[in-house]
Order: sequence, then C-alpha cells, then structure tokens
Amino acid sequence: MHFLPVLSLLAATIGLTTAQYTVYQPHQQVIFGNVNSTQSLTGTAAAALYTGAAAYDPTVLQAPPPPVPPVPTNQFIQLYSGGMNGLSAPVKGNFAGFSIEMSVAAHVLGKNSSLLQVSFLNLMANIKDRVGSVQVRIGGNTQETAQLVPYLPNGTIISKGVANNPIGTPPLVFTPDLLYLMNNISSLTNTRWYLGVPFFNTTPFDDTIIVQGQQILGSNLLAFQAGNEPDLYAKPPRTNRPLGYGPLNYMSDIGMLVNQINQNNWITQKNNLLVIPSISATVWTPEDVWNTGIVGSVSNSLYALAVERYPNDNCGARLGLGVTINPQDIFASYLTHNASVNLVAPYVNSSQFAMANNKPFLMFETNTASCSGFPGLSDSFGAALWALDWSFMMAYQNFTAALFHVGGQGAYYNPFTPPPTNQSTFRQWTVGPIYYSTLAMAEALGPSNASRVLDLTQNLLTPIYVVYENGTPTKLALFNFVTDPSGANDYTVTFAVGGGTTGQPGATPSSVQVKYLTASSVSSTGNFSWAGQTFGNNFESDGRLQGTSNIQTVNCNTQANTCSIKVSAPSFALVFLTTASLQDVSTSTLTFPTTVTTARNTVYINPSVLANSNGDYGFQNKKGTTSIGSSSDARSLRQALSGSIALISIVAIVFTFLNRLPS
Repeated sequence: MHFLPVLSLLAATIGLTTAQYTVYQPHQQVIFGNVNSTQSLTGTAAAALYTGAAAYDPTVLQAPPPPVPPVPTNQFIQLYSGGMNGLSAPVKGNFAGFSIEMSVAAHVLGKNSSLLQVSFLNLMANIKDRVGSVQVRIGGNTQETAQLVPYLPNGTIISKGVANNPIGTPPLVFTPDLLYLMNNISSLTNTRWYLGVPFFNTTPFDDTIIVQGQQILGSNLLAFQAGNEPDLYAKPPRTNRPLGYGPLNYMSDIGMLVNQINQNNWITQKNNLLVIPSISATVWTPEDVWNTGIVGSVSNSLYALAVERYPNDNCGARLGLGVTINPQDIFASYLTHNASVNLVAPYVNSSQFAMANNKPFLMFETNTASCSGFPGLSDSFGAALWALDWSFMMAYQNFTAALFHVGGQGAYYNPFTPPPTNQSTFRQWTVGPIYYSTLAMAEALGPSNASRVLDLTQNLLTPIYVVYENGTPTKLALFNFVTDPSGANDYTVTFAVGGGTTGQPGATPSSVQVKYLTASSVSSTGNFSWAGQTFGNNFESDGRLQGTSNIQTVNCNTQANTCSIKVSAPSFALVFLTTASLQDVSTSTLTFPTTVTTARNTVYINPSVLANSNGDYGFQNKKGTTSIGSSSDARSLRQALSGSIALISIVAIVFTFLNRLPS
C-alpha cells in the first residue's frame, strides 16, 4: 500500500505557499509507506472455479455478434458556427466524479490524515489537472447510521460494528480524522466533497457531521445528502420507517432537519447546504417528490436536487434475492445508444424542474448494476463505452454531475480498487474501465465550465455527440459499440463546420487531433488504452498513465470544407476541433511517485475490514442488502471489525515529485 508524506518540503516542491497548504490537526507530521510485496494475482484459474474477490474475477463474456447489415460505413455531420438548436446548458468539466461508500473510505483514501493513499491522489490529480477539480461523495447506505465519535483505539478512523438489522447494514463509527484526511487530499488535488447526514434517527437528527464538516473542510465541502434512497425506507426488510412512508413523510423529515439546522449556532453556513431527495426512482417518481412542494418550502437550504440510478441489479446472484440474471444475456443491452436514452428518460422533466428552481441536478450514485455489478460485464471495455455514453447523455439532458460508485473488494464495477490490505502479495491498485470513462469525459468537457453538449446520433450502435464552448464547436465524441476485427463495422464520420447550404462561411479546421479509447473487444477486461497510454491490468497501477501518448493528427479537406475521422469497431474517438481545446487538457501533471517501502510487512487488517458495502462480498461471504428489489440496491456488510490495525514501522522515507509528460 502506498501512502503520501505531507511535509513542508512537499509544499515547496510543488510550489504551494504556506497559506495554500496546511497539515491539519491532529497529526503534525505526515508519513507514508508501502507494504513491500512482489507478487500479484494472475487470474489463471478458470472463471467458473474462481472463488476470490469480485474485483479480480477473471470472467470474460462473449462480445455480441456484429450486426447484419453492418453499421453505416459513412456518416455526415453538419456543424454550425455560433451554436446549434438543442444544446444543453453549460456543463462543468468535473461532471463525472465518484461516489465512495463510507465504510470503505479509509481503505480508498488513506489510513488516516497522515497516511494518504498515493494512488488515489494520482487518480484525482489526473482529473484535476484537466478540468481544475474533482467531485467525490463519501456516503451511501452506510452513512445512514454513521456516528461521529471523538476517538477510536489504535488510531483507527472508521470502524464497523455488528449488524443487528435484517439487511446486514453495520453500524459505522468514524472520527474527525476522516475529515482531516479528506481535507489534506483536497490540498493536493482540489477534490471537493459531498457528505451525508445520518437519517435513520430523526429525534433529533445527528448533525455533528455538519458542524465538523464545515469547520474542517471549509470551502472543500460541497453539500450534505439528506437521506439515501428514502423511497426504499419502508420497503421490507429495510423498514427504518413505518410502512406507508411516502413523499409527504420525507418532506416532513426534511422540514425537521432544516429547522434543527437553523437553530444550531455551530452550523455557520445554513443556506445551499442539502442535497435531496436522492431517490432510487423505483418506488417513488421524482415528480412524486416535487409535487409535495418540498423544493419551494426549503429552497434556501437546498444545494442541489439529486437522484440515484443503476440500470440493473445483480442481487439475485449475489444475495439469493429474486431472479438471477446471466450477464451474458444482458450484455448487448448496454452496447446501444438506447441504453442511455431509456435510462435518462424518467429524469428529463426533473432536470428542467431543477433549472427552473436554479438548482443543480445530480446523478448522485450510478454504475453498471447494483449489488456489485456483473462479472465480465461491469469490468469490461463495453462498460467503459456505456459509462461514457451515459455520461454524455446525462450532460445533454442537463444533469450537472454524475458520480460513479466505488465499492470494495467485492465489487465488479469499481472505477479503481486498492489492493487487499491483509494480503502482502497484492501490491498495486487496479484501475477499471469506468475510470477511463471519467478521464475521457473530463477531456471532452475541458476546464472552461462552458461546454454544451448535443446528441447527433444517427445509428444506435455508433452514438455521436458534439461539444460547443462559447458558440464554437470544440470536440466531437464518436462511439463504436460493435466488436468486429474484420473491419466491416468500422465507420467514418465526415463533418463540416459551416459552408455548403448553411449560409455560413466554411469554418472546418485544416486539421484535427484525435484521441482513441481502445481495447480488442467490448468483452475485454484488460489492456485498455487511452491515446496509447494505460493504467495497466490488475495490481499494476499507481494511478499514473503509463506509456507514450499517441494523439493522431488528421488532415482535413480544406477545398471541400470537410474532415473525415475513422472509428474502429470497437472504440471511442475524441476529436479536438481546435488546438486550444487539446492544449487545455494537455498540461503537464505533478503526480505522486510510489517509491517508498517498509523494511518488512507490518500492516495487519482483519479480513472483516474487507467485507465492504453496496453489494460487496467480504471475505466471509456475508450477505445482506439495503435496497432489496431495487435497481439501485446497495448491500452492506455484517462482519464486525474484530482486529486492530497494526502500526506501520517506517524504516526509510524517500520521496520525490515527477512531472508527467503531457498526455
């Protein structure tokens, strides 16, 4: 495990002033170390016999057969100077962020505020460097019973107790040092955070996290979620509210919370504070909530409106609940533009409602499937293409952010997964396909925060979007969902800016630059490449892109005022239509090298720590769920944390900063 030392020398190294960088109480000195290890899981066992953690499951599906007839070989796109009808509202570059289940936060972020996960810092820095900041939510079902306590033994910052409820959600306790840890990460990567108010007990609400969150995180704090999937509160076996709990009851709860906040003098910022209603939209519709008048009644207290959505669930297979879904049977349903069109349809009215009320509209938690995702699907290249299309579609339909969920070792869908901390043979992080999607999305939107998206799709297997900034088309996003090594389903997009019969002068550039996201098949679960660079396969990443960047230059036909871009089957192509749009996301990045090791393996974490939430299997194969029967099910762990974390013996500290070449 790699950790970052946050010392005054670090601030000097990266050019931060004393005011910009602070090591927060209670830790005065920050050190880091690595559990020295030399082996990694190879995945050589047959998938059918695999019994290890889901995050490294070797299952590979069959790619859907190529369509008959093939996709149209040539597609023409006419663009206009000054803008086009139907463009979205402006979208920020940090649109695609992450939702981290609270129970696994210490494993992902760092052991405490002095021991930061270097690989996580690099992953956040990649996005920050391209668009300026990153949005991350720490929460989920485990936040609903989380209790902030002053101190835990042995420097532990998060501890799970024994579940005493029918769905297996463990009570969670955490210390203020989790918040200090988050703030130190922000100092290095400009990460901005969402937290959640515990919502199981309303008499009164425990608002300690609001007080401490504001004091410790300051401007790095975005808002607090008030209720996680409240439409499922009364659905057995969750039942943390009486049967019949509905939107009006939720409105009453929010009213009580707002009144309590207003009466608490320790809460300094009372306006623009809460995110509601974060429903799964499987029991209540968003309109059911809006029609209560809740938004108007507490408008000043609201930061944003939000929903959560997964297209499918794997609860039948993982938890023995309901019908078991064979991922092979549904794989093709992810590999079409209709997947995103149909998924966003229930929220089109709500996004307009949010804009009318001057509130952001967030997809607060999403991924390929709840209850941990599907083996061979959620960790495939097809999932990367799906997540990108889904992100563009949400941006086009005026969502303002989308947060992709991160579980633990038991999840197939993780954008990134730290190595198991109790197994010294695992030494590196695993970066999944969804992270590639968020990185590509950041580059597509760029740092201007003025990007507007338009869906120009002509064929469901080959979605096309254009991005405008301040009236100028700056990028094209071109998809090919088909796997066909013969080349018969490769296609070419020819575009023109102005000219022809548009009544505008021709403005097609003389050349464009193209970055490709590639793999050999939509079913590939490794060997992904973004512009020729990669994060490697399982246990091979420290969060930095490796290899030489390969940005292709395409010369355009200036006489015909056209430009043609080839899109192979399968791939995603991001076409930079202006030099500035590429330069904006190509500055050099300061990253955090993982060169520090300990002399011997001194870190011990009980296996129950790895029994993580949101549908994740722990090493004890404990079962439970917090959202049964929903397409946004989230399962938490039942195993108690019975062991303590041994202290790390640091023998030598060596660290430097490296400038990464522009990518």
